[in-house]
Amino acid sequence: MALNLRQKQTECIIRMLNLNQPLNQSGTANEDVYKILIYDKFCQNILSPLIHVKDLRKHGVTLYFLLDKDRKPVQDVPAVYFVQPTQSNIQRIIADASNFLYDTFHLNFSSSIPRKLLEDLASETLKRSSVEKVSKVHDQYLEFVTLEDNLFSLAQQSTYVQLNDPSAGDKEIEEIIEKVASGLFCVLATLGVVPVIRCPRGGPAEMVASLLDQKLRDHLLSKNNLFTEGGGFMSSFQRPLLCIFDRNFELSVGIQHDFRYRPLVHDVLGLKLNRLNVQGEKGGMNLFELDSFDPFWSANSSLEFPEVAVEIETQLNKYKRDVEEVNKRTGGGNGGAEFDGTDLIGNTKHLMNAVNSLPELTERKKVIDKHTNIATALLGQIKERSIDAYTKKESDMMMRGGIDRAELMAALKGKGTKMDKLRFAIMYLISTETINQSEVESVEAALNEAEADTSAFQYVKKIKSLNVSLAASANSASRSNIVDWAEKLYGQSISAVTAGVKNLLSSDQQLAVTRTVEALTEGKPNPEFDSYLLLDPRAPKSSSGGGGGSHVKGPFREAMVFMIGGGNYVEYGSLQELTQRQLTVKNVIYGATEILTGSELVEQLGVLGKKMGLGGPVASSSSSDH
Repeated sequence: MALNLRQKQTECIIRMLNLNQPLNQSGTANEDVYKILIYDKFCQNILSPLIHVKDLRKHGVTLYFLLDKDRKPVQDVPAVYFVQPTQSNIQRIIADASNFLYDTFHLNFSSSIPRKLLEDLASETLKRSSVEKVSKVHDQYLEFVTLEDNLFSLAQQSTYVQLNDPSAGDKEIEEIIEKVASGLFCVLATLGVVPVIRCPRGGPAEMVASLLDQKLRDHLLSKNNLFTEGGGFMSSFQRPLLCIFDRNFELSVGIQHDFRYRPLVHDVLGLKLNRLNVQGEKGGMNLFELDSFDPFWSANSSLEFPEVAVEIETQLNKYKRDVEEVNKRTGGGNGGAEFDGTDLIGNTKHLMNAVNSLPELTERKKVIDKHTNIATALLGQIKERSIDAYTKKESDMMMRGGIDRAELMAALKGKGTKMDKLRFAIMYLISTETINQSEVESVEAALNEAEADTSAFQYVKKIKSLNVSLAASANSASRSNIVDWAEKLYGQSISAVTAGVKNLLSSDQQLAVTRTVEALTEGKPNPEFDSYLLLDPRAPKSSSGGGGGSHVKGPFREAMVFMIGGGNYVEYGSLQELTQRQLTVKNVIYGATEILTGSELVEQLGVLGKKMGLGGPVASSSSSDH
């Protein structure tokens, strides 16, 4: 039984829609109650990938509204609220209750409601004699968006910028870490598991891991604990391993171009919450959904784009053959001879079969048309921007640790958007072990010529040189003040923006994150990862205060991988491949503070560059040592 996050979160939502009554075998409530659903924007995004409008009707929801819209009273009907526990949402609920908008109010908060807000709610509804309208208040621990069975996002925007902002104070950093740890707690509560936690030491990953460990420990002591995996079949249940990383652990994956179907659709066409808009042939826009209900997407999203195109062709030909077959069987299959009634039964059976196969054929045709449309849109962009060439060159650079100057300049002066060129230039910086000053100046000149905003490039260059100077001054007395400034400079984590070749692709082109997770799940001693922090919230805290060792040793069958500062479909795909290739790990759930395209991550790097006064026209080299 693999953990399935999508299924678990959907079950929680259905139970909530049924006024938190236990559900019967068919997954619906025992009595039909018609109700109204009220949600805020954040919770709408949680619901949208999981539940379609027709599903809402099935669970008795007849009307649904956004919380901040003006709504008319509806008598004798209960209202299910699903909102974040914020000050403004609470004020709005108090107003709704005191205006007696609905018969009863079932309040569901996406995460645990702070005591102060709960007290405000109680005292205000009491004051306005509407307190008996509030039927129940539930903490749902659902503050995350599940996109696929094994993929989630905390939908926390710009975490990378916030954590790496040189002007961020300790208080701001702590607030972000708290928010991330709370989001992860919600995911674990929904799955009902307490994992063993591993992460690199130092930086945001350790901060989140330690806080999450503490939250789980505190919660395990409370009476109504959400993690009752004791008794029954659960005691033989193997606990998952949760590996927490920070985007700087492997920055390149978030920036590189990729030629597989899922990352391409995300990066080029802007897949959001499993939906995308694609220009139709007749000019209008088509809205498509891409999720586990789409058999073609499930089967082919990890293939390289050319293979997907071949697969669409294959499916289309198969569809045509099947349609012909149906036509042949029903369109007088007796070779045109006179119909004498003797084969009436046979013919009727053919007709019945044909009628039954029609919906399935129509459905298949719809899916084929959808993917033809998406592939055509992708192909247009690939040709116009040479995305295939960028993908190949970046991958070669990462493997070889550099690129030929002529090839580098040709790419920067060739096809592609400003952003394509900027991403390529940053990949060049990251993958090159020793930076050649005159080469970098040519790159900057080419970016300026393309009118690209170079702040992101300057930011990565700055950090790269910082890492080099850190290494160089490791033995000198001046180390401490460089380190102080460096740590202040970006998010308390001076590790691995450019940790040289060790962090680049290994010979079998595996990402560093995938390689690390593979080693950690095997649970064997490994000098590269033995220094990683290990926390087990179920183990007694050791006297050393290091969070205690764990009595749970690998190998682990289930892994969860979480990326602070933004994840992407390239990393997700790579971790899903691990389960195909590796014998021990059967299932990997991947999550991140948000799912970013390469351009979106580069935009965040650009914001940081501007905050540091970098970018715009290239600064002269003398001014860059201040």
